[in-house]
Amino acid sequence: MNEHIVKSFEDELNTLAAECARMGGLTEAQVADAITAVVKKNAKLASDVVGRDDRLDVLEAEIERKAIRLIALRQPMANDLRRTVAAMKIASNLERCGDLAKNIAKRSLVIKDAGPMTALTRPLDRMGKLVLGRLKEVLDAYTALDIERARAVWTRDDEVDEHYNSLFRELLTYMMGDPRTIEPCAHLLFVAKNLERIGDHATNIAEIVHYEITGEEMLSARPKTDALGLEEAP
Repeated sequence: MNEHIVKSFEDELNTLAAECARMGGLTEAQVADAITAVVKKNAKLASDVVGRDDRLDVLEAEIERKAIRLIALRQPMANDLRRTVAAMKIASNLERCGDLAKNIAKRSLVIKDAGPMTALTRPLDRMGKLVLGRLKEVLDAYTALDIERARAVWTRDDEVDEHYNSLFRELLTYMMGDPRTIEPCAHLLFVAKNLERIGDHATNIAEIVHYEITGEEMLSARPKTDALGLEEAP
């Protein structure tokens, strides 16, 4: 193959990966700000998160368009094809994380006028930091093509579920003990569920990174604790 064509093809693959990494950074910021908006009851920040969600939708569509064009025109094979498909799949997972962050921010706007909630939001903050850490770690693994870091995220999938189940029970205890907390706690349950789902998407990305590097699926079943709770539409 002509050297110029080969370099051009490699540049396109690198651009696709760079745009996916950039989308990952924006997604991390969305999740972090959504968590802060809930914990600090920051209505302006929550509104900002909701308003910025469209950027992730646009980026995902652009990455998908470029990946499909690259496949159609370049007909990549083996590792090059895996790199292209991985970028498209990771972008899809990141877009979904953005939707979940937007849902968290919307819940924050609903409960912003509730009474003091420090005791309720402290465990939520801990869970949020855990989920955000997993998301950052798996995106770093993608950027560095670090299979060990990707596997580390995948094998710790249970940690988020355990935090969620503990938080679920704690919030139910508050609701039973003080009826005034029922409404804010119900919203926080949905926030916790959205965080749990973001953790699942981080694990999905770890599986995609593993496949991109090795060409093999994860062989063993994903470690999973049955998570209690609620599902929420975007």
